[in-house]
Amino acid sequence: MLIALLLAAAPLPGLDKLYPDLDSLYLDLHQSPELSFHEEKSAAKVADKLRRAGFEVTTGVGKTGVVGLLRNGPGPTVMLRTDLDALPVLEKTGLSFASKVTARNDAGETVPVMHACGHDVHMTSWVGAATLLAQQRDQWHGTLIMVGQPAEETVGGATAMLGEGLYKKWPKPDYAVAVHDTPDIASGSVAIVPGPALANVDTVEITIHGRGSHGAKPQASIDPIVIAASTVLRLQTIVSRELNPLDPAVVTVGSIHAGTKSNIIPDEAKLQITVRSYKDEVQKHILTSIARIAKAEAAAAGATQEPTVWIDPHNAHATVNDPALSQRLSAALARGLGAASVVEFSPQMVAEDFSEYGRAGVPAVLIWVGASPEAKLAQSRASGTPLPSLHSSGFFPDRERTIRTAVSALTYSALDLFSAHAPAPR
Repeated sequence: MLIALLLAAAPLPGLDKLYPDLDSLYLDLHQSPELSFHEEKSAAKVADKLRRAGFEVTTGVGKTGVVGLLRNGPGPTVMLRTDLDALPVLEKTGLSFASKVTARNDAGETVPVMHACGHDVHMTSWVGAATLLAQQRDQWHGTLIMVGQPAEETVGGATAMLGEGLYKKWPKPDYAVAVHDTPDIASGSVAIVPGPALANVDTVEITIHGRGSHGAKPQASIDPIVIAASTVLRLQTIVSRELNPLDPAVVTVGSIHAGTKSNIIPDEAKLQITVRSYKDEVQKHILTSIARIAKAEAAAAGATQEPTVWIDPHNAHATVNDPALSQRLSAALARGLGAASVVEFSPQMVAEDFSEYGRAGVPAVLIWVGASPEAKLAQSRASGTPLPSLHSSGFFPDRERTIRTAVSALTYSALDLFSAHAPAPR
């Protein structure tokens, strides 16, 4: 019994009273998702919550971003960040409050929109932490910066906000913290992965230029489909034969498009590739090797024109959690949430542009927050049937417990970072 009491922690003061308002906000945000760089209504809602809590608020930063500033005497500057955007996904959760929103994307197409990555949880929890910290100003000294960032899903919002002077027009933070929910951890639990936590990501498109002909006369062609097939196989040797086995990396060809009919050899074949790793030098090596292999395979087939290799400039850099800050916040969360609630988690090959805040010179940590009921997660692991993942049409979190834990994680983290300058007891 004594061990159980030591591992447990008391509820965060003020959260029980605040939670009904947070739940209402979450339901509203979930039912009204917005696409990247179109988060006008979501930004307005969270900005209003910050103003009511006493923050100086600026909107329209990085197009649709929000910055809230709360000065509370001398001390460190702590930044808490949330993302605002949703995904072009048709919700199939069957929830009574499921999103029915459609919107026009940047290509002018009408698409369904859903918070399939939990940004509604992030916004709600961020508002909760801001509100509680504002109410408890006698517990800390320093400057709190709340950053509501657009366009995380398209990897552009963090760069846009930094480009508009986030670290210059406002006090540059001493620390930056964010949360992200995950169905791979039980709700009520959190995890911090020190060092590389999320991956570099680049999208590469290759157009192979061949020479078309009748399918019955292959000798008259330079078949781009055959070249594409050889290229796909050869690309797999980059990870298996060119990289150190201790440097994780992924090269996935997710799309091949060529031809229109069985008896026509086309002029072109197109490949779309995702490239992921944790180290910048590994990512650079992979991209260089992709171009080399594509050109060599085309030359080996006698192609008269080199392939066109295009790398999307909207790339994501690896999120590297500051090791010392990771250790500090893990200890703070163990004290606040209970030691049993801080679990181990592994680095992931997904990406987040929260990385940009750390790369701009600020110690930063992303905290994973569990989103699956423990019983469901255990059943999934036992059966081998995965739960709906992030970006899935069926994803939904264990709402109340996830939100409460995320609010607590952000609040306890901020209080710990301010603690060196806490006011003297009265």
